[in-house]
Amino acid sequence: MMGSSVAIRHFRIACIAIAMAISSMMSLVRSASGETVTLRVGHFPNVTHMQALIAHGLSRQGRGWFEQRLGPDVKIEWFVYNAGPSAMEAIFAGAIDLTYVGPSPAINAYARARGEDIRIISGAVEGGAALIVQPDSGLRNPADFRGKKLGTPQLGNTQDVAARAWLAAGGLKITLTGGDAQVIPTANADQLGLFQRRELDAVWTVEPWVSRLEIEANGTVLIEEKDAVTTVLVTSAKTLARRRELVRRFAAAHEELTEWIRKNPGDAQAAVREELIAETRTEVKPALIAHAWPRIVVTGKIAREPLDAFVKKAKEAGFLRTLPDLSRLIERP
Repeated sequence: MMGSSVAIRHFRIACIAIAMAISSMMSLVRSASGETVTLRVGHFPNVTHMQALIAHGLSRQGRGWFEQRLGPDVKIEWFVYNAGPSAMEAIFAGAIDLTYVGPSPAINAYARARGEDIRIISGAVEGGAALIVQPDSGLRNPADFRGKKLGTPQLGNTQDVAARAWLAAGGLKITLTGGDAQVIPTANADQLGLFQRRELDAVWTVEPWVSRLEIEANGTVLIEEKDAVTTVLVTSAKTLARRRELVRRFAAAHEELTEWIRKNPGDAQAAVREELIAETRTEVKPALIAHAWPRIVVTGKIAREPLDAFVKKAKEAGFLRTLPDLSRLIERP
């Protein structure tokens, strides 16, 4: 009997300890007043932001992926941007807490803050970006682009930096506003019409716009960035310091969603398509998403080496004067 009583007492103590641990964890995601904590998350209406598209769609339906995993005291608010620099400005302004973004804007913002305010907490997508040219343009290498017009999503975004660095590496003088070839930052939604009217000779962009330029404008893929880091998950250092446990759980839910996408490509494509229609208010055909899908690899992995390569490209493109120390850029919460 005594042994049984001791066992029961130990069991009760363990239960109390577990309950205290859970209570402590939940208190980390409550505000001081006990009200719901809101996490504000940014992303773009691109297939290369598929984790965010799917989660945003589920939030819209009241079946939030992150909400279910972070608990009833956490609310997710979604904000949609055209490209990375706008999202990073929102991070700096404190308008959002986390964002899915390309590596180049994240690195530029990190350098601008001298390593103090930007942290990459997870990978998201590799591939899904390409340089598309007019089918009869004869454009094959950087020298052919002399006097040509090349569209990118936004000044300083990942594809903009890649385009400028590629042209410069090929011997062309490229400035932020001109040079031997014109790199013209143009919203993704406007690129298609300009390309169809031949007002752009080429476009460096991401899916689904790559596939739209191919299918709807007969564009030809000149360069496909198959292994490039296209999307990462970023937070501010302030958010990480203030709500580390909550950010950690968000990153874990992001990893879980990434794995779900791998195992359920059909359902994932349908969810991405539905949310793209909601955000862009344009028809998105299933065939378009299916065409774009094989180019994209979802991953939670993030390594230092590819980011060092982006730093060099950003310097070549004129966005960085010196090479910043990236030792604090990646931080797994």
